[in-house]
Amino acid sequence: MKTISLLFLVLVSYTVKAQDINQMDINGERHGMWRKNFDKTNQPRYEGQFAHGKEIGLFKFYKLVNGKSVLSATKEFNADNEIAIVKFFSSTGKLISEGKMDGKLFIDKWTYYHKKVPTVMSIEHYNDKGQLHGEKIVFYELGQIAETSNFINGKQEGKATWYSEKGVLIKEFMYENDELHGLSKYYDNKGQLIAEGAYKRGQKHGIWKYYTNGKLTEEKDFTVTSKNPKKQ
Repeated sequence: MKTISLLFLVLVSYTVKAQDINQMDINGERHGMWRKNFDKTNQPRYEGQFAHGKEIGLFKFYKLVNGKSVLSATKEFNADNEIAIVKFFSSTGKLISEGKMDGKLFIDKWTYYHKKVPTVMSIEHYNDKGQLHGEKIVFYELGQIAETSNFINGKQEGKATWYSEKGVLIKEFMYENDELHGLSKYYDNKGQLIAEGAYKRGQKHGIWKYYTNGKLTEEKDFTVTSKNPKKQ
């Protein structure tokens, strides 16, 4: 008799719990705890809380790996707007990237991590339109800076630099409106200048100088002097 009573209580508890999820409010909006499974499985695709159709709090998203749901992302929603704090994960559970999203747009600061180690791979910044905007820094696995660049409304602008793992400057370029434009310099792994010259709208322009062991050894003129022949 006690076994039957216990089984009854378990069934009632399960039924109540099942009835508490995937509910609608009087306006037909999702409200309360929701959970959706992948088609024809009992494996969750996502789960989280709605307040009259609006996501609130922490949502978890999954992908199927060998028939099992594996956490792929979390989104912590703000109740007052569409902005969420987001984290993406690999199939092994390692954090891949994290930052903010406004709907489907990346905004503000985003941090990306190396695949095999937990160190930061790059830091990027986005404007409210989801475009790269501001400084971008790329790092080696041990944390040294590998690259720096700058973006304005999705287009690369200003100085970009590259470094060796030992911290030696190896390249520096200038960009304008997403094109190489301005003075550029190349260095060897010891930091000695090996070439310098200007780009104009993505093409080498003017006098380029080349060095060996710090001494000027060659100059090349990339100035365009010829004109298109007139059509006959």
